[in-house]
Amino acid sequence: MTQSESVHDLLVIGGGINGTGIAADAAGRGLDVVLCEKSDLASATSSASSKLIHGGLRYLEFYEFSMVRKSLLERELLTKAAHHIIKPLVFQIPRLPHSRNFWMLRAGLFLYDNLARRHLYKGSRSVKYSSDSPLNSAIRRGFEYWDGQVDDSRLVVLNALQASRKGAAILTRTECTEINSTAQGWRITLRDHRSNSESVQVFKVVVNATGPWVSTLLETLVEDSHPQQLRLVKGSHIVVPRIHDGDQAFLLQHHDGRVIFVIPYMQQYSLVGTTEEEFEGDLDTVQISPEEIRYLISMVKLYFKKSVSRSDIVHSFAGVRPLVDEAGEDAISVSRDYHLQLDTSAQPIMSVYGGKITTYRVLAEEVLNQLARYFPDMKAPWTSTATLPGGDFDLSETLFQDIALRYAWLDSDLIRRWQTSYGTLSFDILGDATGPSDLGVNFGANLYQREVDYLCRNEWACSTDDVLWRRSKLGLRFSGRERSSLDNYIKQSFPAVG
Repeated sequence: MTQSESVHDLLVIGGGINGTGIAADAAGRGLDVVLCEKSDLASATSSASSKLIHGGLRYLEFYEFSMVRKSLLERELLTKAAHHIIKPLVFQIPRLPHSRNFWMLRAGLFLYDNLARRHLYKGSRSVKYSSDSPLNSAIRRGFEYWDGQVDDSRLVVLNALQASRKGAAILTRTECTEINSTAQGWRITLRDHRSNSESVQVFKVVVNATGPWVSTLLETLVEDSHPQQLRLVKGSHIVVPRIHDGDQAFLLQHHDGRVIFVIPYMQQYSLVGTTEEEFEGDLDTVQISPEEIRYLISMVKLYFKKSVSRSDIVHSFAGVRPLVDEAGEDAISVSRDYHLQLDTSAQPIMSVYGGKITTYRVLAEEVLNQLARYFPDMKAPWTSTATLPGGDFDLSETLFQDIALRYAWLDSDLIRRWQTSYGTLSFDILGDATGPSDLGVNFGANLYQREVDYLCRNEWACSTDDVLWRRSKLGLRFSGRERSSLDNYIKQSFPAVG
């Protein structure tokens, strides 16, 4: 089936953090925008991060001062824009004999504190550890600093929601299969994998924001293209039962120069990662390797009193970072900054290389600024002062009270989860509900039918994985039977969602 052709301003290919950020910015500037994603939103690299909004402390030793400053500025802006899903988190850096020089760390933290103005984040300080510390008894000193923790996949979804509210069409499970240059613009064939149908549309400009697929897409679909050489680096994480009781995260230094985070995760777990491993293989089937598991476990054993074994791992995930290749550099020192390449040899197509979650907003703004010549009526930048969907409240305590007063029958644990996942979107989920029976079936872990319905109707969820891993992190708490029940419900109730 082929639908009739239509003309649009901008096609964004890729539903990760950069793609959805670009779509939101463009739609807010008045452009006619379509975003296509061959799988689900945040289905690859953007949901496989360390869940941090951070300046990148360790990049200072590679003299990436400009990137760190840009990231620190964005840390403030994003925390204001989405404070329901982004929270300040204290990090401690325990010191062992192989750790970086004391004064080197002190100088780096001084720069980190002062490269950009801080309002929401505290400064660094020295710390001492007593015998009742969760750390190895040989560790007596360290440092403390602050960064942000984020629900990475929800950040992607919120940007897609923002784009949709501004008029963009968000097409998940829709793959760009053909790109041809015509006098009117790019003639694009889009295949909807759910309905097995095709549409052919024309766009003035295309943005290729496909992450690790960016060069492959150009080589495969765009004639006479000259893609940038990419360095694909895999980063993997494990999730284990809580290693320590405190609220702080830890940054652990290995003698090979790499650093590992141990981060409190969903109350009862610790998130441990990430690794740095060159990647070659199928980008659709990225998995943690046995060597990476051993590496992460050995780091925990080196620093903590509580031991962790392979059998303790309740979940693992891996993602591939598309870094701009720098000849002669090892994976750990390759820049995490982004590079934009605009090709105008046929029709204009912009390709996005590299980048990190923290800088997605400023990356999107730069993309649109560079494309302004093709859209003379485009509005001015706007995202630096915008609030992401659900973030339009002042204090978490006030939002909790507002929900609890309006829905007094609602369980407090459920309010807290919704508050930190949906913010004021919680009211969209609850609507006119007057009691527990209005929430419908409890599929497990307080995931009710009403929430699932909202996610499928409003946030492009099409499958159990979409709901359990990318719209929530409840997959960690679901049994096989509960998962099967949810899967049956979604297939029967929403066969054409997406």
